[in-house]
This record gives sequence, structure tokens and C-alpha cells, in this order.
Amino acid sequence: MVLETAVLYVRPGTHEAFEKDFKIAGQYISSIPGCIQHSLQKCLEQKDKYLLLVEWEKLEDHTIGFRQSAVYEPWKKLLHHYYDPFPVVEHYTAVDI
Repeated sequence: MVLETAVLYVRPGTHEAFEKDFKIAGQYISSIPGCIQHSLQKCLEQKDKYLLLVEWEKLEDHTIGFRQSAVYEPWKKLLHHYYDPFPVVEHYTAVDI
């Protein structure tokens, strides 16, 4: 399993519209084979800051399966204009401890 993380800073005053549009956009990412689940967390200290967490079966499910899919364009159209700055996306795997 691969965990995708992205810290999302949305433009001030747009958080309500962003959350509404994210509910729609969530359908797109959920439709991709290899997407296990996703969640959007809102920061308690900064109202326009969010954390996106997506669990993928493997890295390519995100980097190829999602980003090169037909649903990526509507995802971008719905969400990318909210970000300032544009988020850094990182991928993690569990450490056996």
C-alpha cells in the first residue's frame, strides 16, 4: 500500500466552495482502479489548510492510473484553481518496526 499526502493551502475565503467541490471531485479519484480510500482533513489551527490522504495499492495507480486518466481533467478543473501555493504531493510506504 502507498499513502499519498498533499498539504493543500486554499485561497483565503474559498474554503466553503473548495469543500463543496472536493465532495464532487472525490468521485473521480474513487473511480480509479487501485484507489483504496481517500480523506480530506481540515487543519484546526489554519482554516484554509487541508491535508489530503489517499491510499493506493501501488504508486503507479496514482502517477499513471489517475494522472493519465480521463477523470483527471475534471478533477483539475474543479480543484486546482483553489491552491496557493500549488501543493507538493508525496508518497509513503509503511516501515516494518
